[in-house]
Amino acid sequence: MEKQVCIIGAGPAGLISAIFSASNGAGTIVLETNSNPGRKLLLTGGRRCNITHDIEPAELVRLLGKQGRFLSYCIYEYSPKYILDFFSDMGLETKTETDGCVFPVSYKAEDVRDVLIEKAKNLSVEFSCNRRVINIIKKSRRFIVETQGHRISAEKIIIATGGMSYPQTGSTGDGYRFAQQLGHTIVEPRPSLVPLVTSEKWPGQLAGTSANVGISTTLNNKTIVTHGAIVFTNNGLGGPAAQDMSRYLTDYLPAPEPVGIMLDLTPDFKQQQLETRIVELSNENPKKKLVNVLADFLPRRLAVVVCELAGCDNETQAGQLKKQTRIKITQTIKALPMSVLRTRSIEEATVTRGGVSFTEINPKTMESIIYPGLFFAGEVIDVDGPCGGYNLQICWSTGALAGACAAKK
Repeated sequence: MEKQVCIIGAGPAGLISAIFSASNGAGTIVLETNSNPGRKLLLTGGRRCNITHDIEPAELVRLLGKQGRFLSYCIYEYSPKYILDFFSDMGLETKTETDGCVFPVSYKAEDVRDVLIEKAKNLSVEFSCNRRVINIIKKSRRFIVETQGHRISAEKIIIATGGMSYPQTGSTGDGYRFAQQLGHTIVEPRPSLVPLVTSEKWPGQLAGTSANVGISTTLNNKTIVTHGAIVFTNNGLGGPAAQDMSRYLTDYLPAPEPVGIMLDLTPDFKQQQLETRIVELSNENPKKKLVNVLADFLPRRLAVVVCELAGCDNETQAGQLKKQTRIKITQTIKALPMSVLRTRSIEEATVTRGGVSFTEINPKTMESIIYPGLFFAGEVIDVDGPCGGYNLQICWSTGALAGACAAKK
């Protein structure tokens, strides 16, 4: 079989690559290991699909640091606004939440997948599912893509296989193998946006309890702070704030010594404001148990643990609270120390950090600098962002650019 463009992987980057390839006139085929396209897309945003984030291109580029500088061209070309208009033109209604996260109005990832597949099929994109690629060979001016029992000859190849997170969706690192065989450098894949494992055992008492916090640490003399929801787990911390922190910690873990972090359990209060408020509530409710007073700020189960960590009896009445104990409790709430031993495994991560080195990819086309005709899109590249729709935006921007440029060239 002969095609102009062959895309390996039918995740978000592969699907949008196919649409932009076909819409620019190229005969396009997508090879997918699963029985249906878009399987990993269904898991995004807690199955609600956080399509993108309401953010200006310049701010997004700044947020992503050195990776943002590489992505700058495609983010400006295919910005969050462009992507929202793109989905709107396909009939998908979206909703922007107060925190800037954008979801389909239905909160169903299936709706995002379905409009992409429908658009691709209307453009005559061919999908070949249950087709795991075994090898890619360059022969004369074309690529030969070998699958089980089939060969596809193509002028251009787009590798959009994802990383190594959620391997049950087909992201098993095959794209790294293909890229390496074709001369590319692979930055070591590591888990990102993943729960943290701590040396403290008390989080197990709170498993399932959530709270809104600030998390801080210092790495190489630089202070890192993340904010948002956490969920206590049997062996540490999960939730968006912990996962965002994992982006910074994963390159340092595991290590001989744990990495220290601080939890601010009441980020909306300064320490003096919190102490003053505790005094006021204690004076108003002297016979009330202190843990119940603290429950005005914290989930009650967490308030119990805070009292224990501060050396306070859970039965202590608010009116019996001594100044030194009150200071200790306030300090514990505002700067609760924890020690991170490691992240959870890459199989449990939302995204993969690492992959094909972006220094070997042309940022204005997503084409390999080493191997002309070879393109990359999405998570297979060494680029990743925080929670909040940023990683899907990276998939859309790199995929659209790769598809359009592969077809035009």
